[in-house]
Amino acid sequence: MAFLDWRSPEHFDHTGDQPCVLCDKPTPLRSDSGKPVHKVCAEEWIDRHPQKGDGQ
Repeated sequence: MAFLDWRSPEHFDHTGDQPCVLCDKPTPLRSDSGKPVHKVCAEEWIDRHPQKGDGQ
C-alpha cells in the first residue's frame, strides 16, 4: 500500500475545507499539486493506478 508523508504544512489549508476530488467529502488537506484530497483517498488512488515501469 502507498504511504504519503504529508507532515509538512503545505498539505494543510488553513483557509477551510473543500470537497475531496476523489470522495467529495470535505477536507483541509491538499495534494502536492494543491488539489483538495484526503491522504487515505490519495493513497488508495495510487494503489489502484500504478505507473508502468516504462514511464507511460
